[in-house]
Amino acid sequence: MTKNKRFDWILLIILFSYFMILLDNSIIFTGTVKIAQDLNLTQQTLSWVSSAYSLTFGGFLLLGGRAGDLFGRRRVFEIGLIIFGLGSLIVGLALNAPMIIAARAFQGIGSAILAPTTLAILMDTYDGPARVRAIAYYGAMAGIGASVSLVIGGIFASLLTWRVGFFINIPISIWMFYLAVRHLTADQGQAGGHLDWVGTLTSLIGMSALVYSIVGTWAKLPALCLAIVMLAGFIYQEQRTAQPIMPLRLFADRERVGAYLGRFLYLGSMLGFWFITPQLMQNQLGFSALMAGVAFFPLTIVNFIVALQVAHLTAKWGNGGLLVSGIGLTLIGMFWLSFFTPTVGYWLGIALPMVVIGIGQGLSLSPFTAAGVAHTQGADAGAASGVVNVMHQIGGSVGLSILVAVQNVAHSQVIGFQHAILTGSGLLLLALLAAIFLIVPGERK
Repeated sequence: MTKNKRFDWILLIILFSYFMILLDNSIIFTGTVKIAQDLNLTQQTLSWVSSAYSLTFGGFLLLGGRAGDLFGRRRVFEIGLIIFGLGSLIVGLALNAPMIIAARAFQGIGSAILAPTTLAILMDTYDGPARVRAIAYYGAMAGIGASVSLVIGGIFASLLTWRVGFFINIPISIWMFYLAVRHLTADQGQAGGHLDWVGTLTSLIGMSALVYSIVGTWAKLPALCLAIVMLAGFIYQEQRTAQPIMPLRLFADRERVGAYLGRFLYLGSMLGFWFITPQLMQNQLGFSALMAGVAFFPLTIVNFIVALQVAHLTAKWGNGGLLVSGIGLTLIGMFWLSFFTPTVGYWLGIALPMVVIGIGQGLSLSPFTAAGVAHTQGADAGAASGVVNVMHQIGGSVGLSILVAVQNVAHSQVIGFQHAILTGSGLLLLALLAAIFLIVPGERK
């Protein structure tokens, strides 16, 4: 396992690569208005700048996770960096709608390779307390990165140009590539292993169709039907093939199943919250895009402080106990946030609930990651990491679409926001039940 002299460099590679993906998503959140103005995009076309990325990210995740198991983590990771960096360059240079949409789709493939491969590298490199600590940092990055990225995205969109947010990925990708060559062990993958092409194709079409049925603009019902047929075919193929892209034995463990379900619900609530809250602050409180990003600092700072304590707290309370506490606190914070009105104001209506959400988020995301890859053998680490990221991505897409739909039904933005946040609280309650009845008993067993 890991040697001390390599510890920091490998963890840096893992965390920076993950942060790059998170930053990319947040630039889109805060830069949409400027992107639409620069490229003369309609609202429908603008939605595809985000959806094209979601489609390929969600569709290629299982392939990205399994490819590292079969062909070697470092090699696949380096390919992911090249694709992501090139995609970022083309997005930054985009002159029209087709160019930016195609580039975002290409970028999504890079993200789908990087996200599960970095987590699998972490599982390969660290063991024992070092692994607990590394997963704690990785999980913390999911929350802290998303919040900090909103601030950075706001700065770029307000003071510079949205293109800078994509161009910045290029030197980071080159630096990550150099560090990977220098510090990651070159592994050959599984000897004699081959990719399950039927499973790859059915999962790719099925996952992409599922994401499209959520984020698409027309023919959503046929897309959902196609997704059901293809994913059913995918599960049948995984059951009968010798080298599945997603071994069904991953779902034989109660703790992992609870983690997948809980992460799906938790991220659904959180992504909706990250998406609609900045808009509310801009429209109802008169905040600029930059100020709306800065307004997330109460959550970000608390999240960062709490996340640093997770490794110590896991040893004390156990992964499941920490998760129950974290989801419970996030639920309390979200429920409190649902009482926001402009007269209540930012500090009492948003900032203080964000502090509670930040504590809960800091306690939750690392244990979710740890439970999602618990008890896996090295040969399945990439596949398990792929499933963790699938639940993260698809859960976020589903939750975001539900919360936005609920918000849009109401006659006023404030009432719509309250109803959407209450819906997010409902998703968190279900995630809490998954932790109590699946993860905690599974961990004890």
